[in-house]
Amino acid sequence: MNALKGNTALLIIDILNPFDFEHGRTLASRTQQIVKPLKSLRNTCRQLHIPVIYINDHYNLWQADLKKIYEKCLNELSQPVIEALKPGQDDYFLIKPKHSAFYGTALNTLLHSLEVKTLILSGIAGNICVLFTANDAYMREFNLIIPEDCLASVSKDDNRYALEMMKNVLKADILHSGDIF
Repeated sequence: MNALKGNTALLIIDILNPFDFEHGRTLASRTQQIVKPLKSLRNTCRQLHIPVIYINDHYNLWQADLKKIYEKCLNELSQPVIEALKPGQDDYFLIKPKHSAFYGTALNTLLHSLEVKTLILSGIAGNICVLFTANDAYMREFNLIIPEDCLASVSKDDNRYALEMMKNVLKADILHSGDIF
């Protein structure tokens, strides 16, 4: 199945994360389960010249850039995730102040300049930042693809709920990452 409609971009949301909060160890464990399929999807997108856009919390580092965020997040718990999925030289990197990748960022302008019509949304937490981003993308009339094996939340039930909401309310195509291309 090829669900792609128009120019596409892959969004990787909040993957640079220190996991230093309540339930952080649980989310880190669930995130480790998506590393392999997300890395494969990201690499496929790069090979197909599909823009890869990382959008990340700033962790109150208001003068942050990729290097500062990376250093802030790198620890024993996060290392297996962020070492495997760190942004590459040709990837885009945006910092967001709140849950949605659109709120207070240049994402919408970037997507329009890249002539993107379809977004592949991935990352953490599926039931918060990914879901809020999907909602904002839907309101901006982007087509949505959610690779269910590239999304992690603290609770499996919360992750399932987020996928159901994105499918039923936001008209997203929910696919296995291997079925997108």
